[in-house]
Amino acid sequence: MSNLTHTKKYLASDPNTSVEYLVKTLGVTKKYAYVLLNKARKEMGMSKTSDGKWKLKARMFLTGAVDNPKILAVETSNTPVADNVNHPAHYKTGGIETIDFIEAKKLNYNLGNVVKYVTRADHKGNRLEDLKKARWYLDREIEKLSS
Repeated sequence: MSNLTHTKKYLASDPNTSVEYLVKTLGVTKKYAYVLLNKARKEMGMSKTSDGKWKLKARMFLTGAVDNPKILAVETSNTPVADNVNHPAHYKTGGIETIDFIEAKKLNYNLGNVVKYVTRADHKGNRLEDLKKARWYLDREIEKLSS
């Protein structure tokens, strides 16, 4: 289980989990604990109350016409909501999204795709195909530099 997953689990049971707690339980640096908490809180849709405490945002389920909705239920579950468009689970393996790493290292298109296919290869179902795609982009970058 990744550090981010552990952090979300801790936040689900205590939305005010501290940096110090993560440092102690996960054995990470204080700086990384801040990163984990911020990322987990964002992904879980948490917000700060007026007294500075963290809470999970409630989700409302509506029915009826858009101009006259009726609230069916309000859910305040501590279970994080999956976001398969913006942040699929296999993008976040290892506690950091691949795109965040690529942007931080300022990699170009070809090298960014190498990193993308290598880091996701074990999580999408066809490892060999993804590694071949990574090699294709790497060969393309090498060819560009050789000419």
